[in-house]
Amino acid sequence: MMEFRHKSVLLDESIAYLNIRPDGIYVDGTLGGGGHSYEICRRLSSKGRLIGIDQDEAAIRAATVRLGEFQNIVTTVRGNYAGAREELGKLGIFAVDGVILDLGVSSYQLDTADRGFTYREDAPLDMRMDQRQQFSARDVVNGYSESELLRVIRDYGEEKFAKNIARRIVSEREKKDIETTGELIHVIKAAIPVKARVAGGHPAKRTFQAIRIEVNHELDVLEDSLEGLVELLDDGGRICVITFHSLEDRIVKNIFRKCENPCTCPPEFPVCVCGRKPLGRVITRKPILPSALEQEENPRSKSAKLRVFERSKDPGISTPAY
Repeated sequence: MMEFRHKSVLLDESIAYLNIRPDGIYVDGTLGGGGHSYEICRRLSSKGRLIGIDQDEAAIRAATVRLGEFQNIVTTVRGNYAGAREELGKLGIFAVDGVILDLGVSSYQLDTADRGFTYREDAPLDMRMDQRQQFSARDVVNGYSESELLRVIRDYGEEKFAKNIARRIVSEREKKDIETTGELIHVIKAAIPVKARVAGGHPAKRTFQAIRIEVNHELDVLEDSLEGLVELLDDGGRICVITFHSLEDRIVKNIFRKCENPCTCPPEFPVCVCGRKPLGRVITRKPILPSALEQEENPRSKSAKLRVFERSKDPGISTPAY
């Protein structure tokens, strides 16, 4: 098996915005190869603690090695960050000083052909981030109705030829199941006009992204879990979320706004009567983007955006933003 390699995006920026306290408790909800976690641990004292969560077994193994020098303050958990509160409860932890999420697919997952994430090599259709899960890309491609495929490819891939692609997939699988990434790429290319294929990168990029999101329920997990992670923060604690496409970023932006201003009263009400209290404040009014140098050195960082929220019992009194 190839070595787990992943270059952490927006590393310096996210570490700075976490505002790390040496004796604090931090959660890396997308541990990956441990890049962000390593920099967090470097700033912790022997009284600090880091809990790293990832659903990919290869990531857990790689991060355990990388964080070996900090083993006395590190706990790794194989699971989805959606279960962070429950897992932390098992450890007797009910509030933390910071959380980081680096969403999307890792370089390792993309570069390991037999995981089925990449459209650059032929491999069995898979795309499961957690290989204990039974449901895979093969089930989506061969089991979803044409209307379901259209919804996934259009909504999650923002693919303008989604209707053509969905129709072509259904037509081709009537002859035989589509079982590999190469077969799926062939179907996608046949559904996209020749002129459109030569612009905008690989023609299968958006469809592969859409299917991956569906297989791993990525947007549902983010939408259902993010506010709970904000609530998990102690006073002054921060959550940093790095997204890689517009749908993720929109969810983060909207949930952070809701956490800052949860009032549901009509605008004409002179005072709030709903009783919903702000959880804190948005630190980044506009997302933080990778520098030109980082984009040049790591092309996969080009679509990355970082947003930060700070928990506060009194949102009017808070530490300054960077």
